[in-house]
Amino acid sequence: MATTILHPSIASQPIGIFDSGIGGLTVAADIAKQFPNESIIYFGDTAHLPYGEKSVTAIRDYARGITQFLIDQGCKMIVIACNSASASAYETLKKEFGEQLTILDVISPLVEQVAQHSFRKVGVIATKATVSTNIYNQQLQQLRPELEVTSLATGLLAPMIEEGFLNNAISQATINRYLSYPDFEDIEALLLACTHYPLIRKEIEQYLGDSVQVFDSIEAVTNKLKACFEQQPLLQNKTKEIPQYHFWVSDYTATFEAAAQLFYGKSIQLEQAYWEGEYLVAQLNTK
Repeated sequence: MATTILHPSIASQPIGIFDSGIGGLTVAADIAKQFPNESIIYFGDTAHLPYGEKSVTAIRDYARGITQFLIDQGCKMIVIACNSASASAYETLKKEFGEQLTILDVISPLVEQVAQHSFRKVGVIATKATVSTNIYNQQLQQLRPELEVTSLATGLLAPMIEEGFLNNAISQATINRYLSYPDFEDIEALLLACTHYPLIRKEIEQYLGDSVQVFDSIEAVTNKLKACFEQQPLLQNKTKEIPQYHFWVSDYTATFEAAAQLFYGKSIQLEQAYWEGEYLVAQLNTK
């Protein structure tokens, strides 16, 4: 995390948040709720979703380009609202951009929250990209060496959610199939290690019952953001200014627009930025 103390006027600049698609909107919506004076610029890299099926190298390249784009839009900090990007690119982004602004991931806040409990065994469901890095196992066992962690790549869940299959027979059958994984039989907690998964949290809890506690990164990230605001003069306190929410995508999808409107309760205008090599080029007022 960057430690440079910024000029107080920068507090009025927006928070940049990105994901490959709609999953990061779960984080963005909670940030908007917990910090109602903050403006937000959200970027969904819909041209490349889902990140969970991409290589670490590709995800790093996408994350670099998006971070630079959000910096160019005047963002005062960046939240990587994607586990795959957090796992693959967080350390790279901190190294390359951390002197300019604060960058938060969604993995370490969730790990710290879960490590405070006395669980003996926890399960993790995530994309293939996140599971392949083994990052949850490593970070959890650094804090709790005795903790048993078992992870499962659940590659169908994020695309299913992006396509709008929620709370129906298809989604429940897919969830049940994954959660019947034998190594999950005696877990005490399950970590939803993808920002899409809170959208199916109720279905997951319905399958698991009361004996397994479910965690996602939403509350953990907003708590981390609060701590960040306590360390640096970045919190927007001007209540008379109306916060602005801007939504960018790299490829227009009706699903994304509908999801964003659902989260924010009003009509939104999508703006589009095209990938040209490793850079994003804005095209305003496309929708």
